[in-house]
Amino acid sequence: MNQRLIAEIGRTQRLEILNSLKRTKGMSVNELVGKMKKSYMGIKQHCLTLQRDGYLDTWRRPQKMGRPEMVYRLTRRTHDLFQADSNQFTVDLLTSMQEIYGSNGPEKLLYNVFEKKTAALKAKAKGETVTERAKWIARIRDGEGYMAQFTTTEEGGPQILECHSTIMNLLERYPIIARLEQDMFEAVLGTPVRRQMIRNSGLYECAFYFAL
Repeated sequence: MNQRLIAEIGRTQRLEILNSLKRTKGMSVNELVGKMKKSYMGIKQHCLTLQRDGYLDTWRRPQKMGRPEMVYRLTRRTHDLFQADSNQFTVDLLTSMQEIYGSNGPEKLLYNVFEKKTAALKAKAKGETVTERAKWIARIRDGEGYMAQFTTTEEGGPQILECHSTIMNLLERYPIIARLEQDMFEAVLGTPVRRQMIRNSGLYECAFYFAL
């Protein structure tokens, strides 16, 4: 995390609020209270402070009954709080590859890197079933900073949901990485995978959908 911004945000509870919101599309004060087990007024005041400083904004979430509920979500300013840029040397290396070997140079290098990463993950993968392997790779990716979790919903079915990417700058510059990530998940899980990414203000979600 960016040390200057940590100093600006200050209290640990505010960091916990930001981390909780990072893993969702937004949460109400009541939802944050239930998750953090803190007082309503304390959480509300922290949210107001974070909103004042530009880290949160609000939107009205429709309810099945009654008035819409006010929900807090992250703004783009929070991007600087979470490591989202790969090592600059990597970027420089790929740029040099393109200058020396042409436009296909970086893609060939990235393909080779993901091929080796996929082989290593397949060799270490634990679980006899797709579900077990999905839970395993979600834990691995979460440990790498992707804020990943295995979930299943009635609408979308089973998925590995990632709320952060540690290589955002590479994803933006080399879109082929999206397909390489999808291929890697397919190889480890042993089943077809569909990758879907959502970016909106401070929200980043990348879901890998698959069948059990």
